[in-house]
Amino acid sequence: MTPDEPTRDRTTHDGAAPDRTSLDGTTPGGPAPGSLEQRPLVFAHRGSSGAFAEHTRAAYLQALADGADGVECDVHLTRDQHVVLLHDANLDRTSDGTGPVAERTLRELRQLDFSSWKGARIPEIYGARSEQLLTLPELLDVLRGAGRPVKLAIELKHPSPYQLKLEDRVLEVLRSEGWDPGSSTVDNVAVTFMSFSPDSVRHLLRSVPAQFICQLVDDLTVHEIRGGLGLGLITGGAVANLMKATQLEGERILDAGLVGLAGPGIDYVRERPDTIRQWLDAGRRFRVWTVDSADDVALCRELGIQELTTNVPARVLSQLQVAPSQGR
Repeated sequence: MTPDEPTRDRTTHDGAAPDRTSLDGTTPGGPAPGSLEQRPLVFAHRGSSGAFAEHTRAAYLQALADGADGVECDVHLTRDQHVVLLHDANLDRTSDGTGPVAERTLRELRQLDFSSWKGARIPEIYGARSEQLLTLPELLDVLRGAGRPVKLAIELKHPSPYQLKLEDRVLEVLRSEGWDPGSSTVDNVAVTFMSFSPDSVRHLLRSVPAQFICQLVDDLTVHEIRGGLGLGLITGGAVANLMKATQLEGERILDAGLVGLAGPGIDYVRERPDTIRQWLDAGRRFRVWTVDSADDVALCRELGIQELTTNVPARVLSQLQVAPSQGR
């Protein structure tokens, strides 16, 4: 769940606490976050991406086998308007293809290899190499087969050449799969939506209850952003200023309590635990990414963070020392 450009993590918000009952199945008067009675929910980041190539059928099936409470995915639109699970706007890093996802049809993408780059052998029961690329409906089918309630966190990736048509198409696909907006569920799957883009979040708020939306945030200076982009001084500075403005707008959304979930990265949590405690005391709900190390898991649990996103769900669940959740 990294941002689309090189960034770290942060959020700022204080305001009325959203209703959390339907998010975690408890009320504010229930067990203290971090207790054995209510451990943090564990989301598999792009599936069990520590074991298999991210966003593949194998990674998601492994996440279910690991006992993850939920899974996270990033989505893009193909040229023929299919919603596919990929983090990057370009194909180069995670396939043997090249160029923008948006310029390929689904049929063309099916011809590419999205799993071999990881170097992990995929068990036959997890599907053939040609079956590893997933559309959103195909991921829902995988999750329906879990035999238990499962949570799905969908990150809408921006900038997108299709702009907010991405959000509209995702909602259209979900409705065709039987999604109920009031409860944000599809059969046994509880769906939430995430984005770094404030425009995306505000657009989603027109159709989705606020409690099911997560504003993702990070915190880098303009200088740090410009350096990470690797662009020239003038172009890099302009892009960095735009990105910084987006960060600040995301923080204002959280300050105003417009959405139910805040999604900072673990760097911010490490650096500002007192601020996190203050927000938690005010009733905020956090989904922190990406929490892989034992020290970070311990820190989040000590603070009372409610949701952890990780590449290694089996290891995190083992550290939490409780049985896998049956769908809180």
